[in-house]
Amino acid sequence: MPETTTTHHNVTKKEDFHQQARADRYQFHDYYLVDDLFEDYHRMARQSVRDWVKAEVSPIIEDAAMRGKCPTHLFKGLAEVGAFGPSLPVEYGGGGMDEIAYGVIMQELERCDSGLRSMASVQGSLVMYPIYKYATEEIKQKYLPKLGSGDYIGCFGLTEPNAGSNPGGMLTNIVDDGDAYILNGAKMWITNSPIADLAVVWAKDEEGKVRGMVVDADSPGFSAPEIHGKWSLRASITGELVFDNVRVPKENVFPDIRGLRGPLSCLSKARYGIAWGAIGAALDCYDSALRYGLEREQFGKPIAGFQLQQKKLAEMITEITKAQLLAWRLGTLANRGEATPAQISMAKRNNVHMALEVAREARQIHGGMGITHEYPIMRHMMNLETVLTYEGTHDVHLLITGHDITGINAFG
Repeated sequence: MPETTTTHHNVTKKEDFHQQARADRYQFHDYYLVDDLFEDYHRMARQSVRDWVKAEVSPIIEDAAMRGKCPTHLFKGLAEVGAFGPSLPVEYGGGGMDEIAYGVIMQELERCDSGLRSMASVQGSLVMYPIYKYATEEIKQKYLPKLGSGDYIGCFGLTEPNAGSNPGGMLTNIVDDGDAYILNGAKMWITNSPIADLAVVWAKDEEGKVRGMVVDADSPGFSAPEIHGKWSLRASITGELVFDNVRVPKENVFPDIRGLRGPLSCLSKARYGIAWGAIGAALDCYDSALRYGLEREQFGKPIAGFQLQQKKLAEMITEITKAQLLAWRLGTLANRGEATPAQISMAKRNNVHMALEVAREARQIHGGMGITHEYPIMRHMMNLETVLTYEGTHDVHLLITGHDITGINAFG
């Protein structure tokens, strides 16, 4: 990887997006005063991200989603507000904060757009985290500072065209070739891959053991075609990874981790961030619905004054509040190193499903206006349909909980 970074990060510059006249009027909602459970620096980190989002992202996000273009210039801004690896050590490009800080930052990003949060959580949880956790010191120093600063963009290659919920069925493989491994195979539905400088890839070795490695995007035989035609996560760039006899230096392969424990640990880190992030999408939908309900008049009074609309709003804030408390408790367990993968699965499944239901109810409150780009509702709803199934589908997370409480594996 050359010291000077590639220029593709400037493909979609800020000036390429039309500024929207609509202001970001979002107000935070905390019905149970959960903020009292946070430290001052948690709130400060959240406010810093909120201010940046309102100034730099909210004015362009609807246009980006409508056009299906990823505003790649935002990667640098995400780095500047500490969104890449907030809970990783500072000396390795992270923010040096705790897991709750990581959570509230992801929540604020997804309050704007799930694709924006994906840009950050893939970089921090699925690329920087495994390199920090499993790579040699030399590889950490080579890649992590530049990933943390946004000079390098990374992606995570686990899912394959025929191996989604069953990652153990992957076909991508490596073969020993002296001082390197030869990598062949393909990965699918990879966030950031068409613009990535490197990929953390999982492949089976000659013994059938899953191994992780860092693969430079400029390696001969490496390609990352973009996936087009998405109705969801339209402001996020998604692609494939194709490896045709790619030569991977042995020092780039994680030395001491074998099997699915490696990639699954990364997924737990990402799922944790999603459990917080989805609350942000729900809060944005609720905030818009509450404001619209108070301003929109029918039959001589605001529609928020009608019983059925109040029922919707009351149920929305109730479910959001429950999710906020669930995420906070999960964060305290994570800070103590006690959050289990099954607990993370429960929070991811519950909170994403909650957010999708809130988005659907909010759409009804907005009536016909809810399907237009003047309000964020439909964009959140479409995004959340993807969030419901990535990083483990809604049903798979249900089975993870079932396995945990019964001790009986219902998979397959």
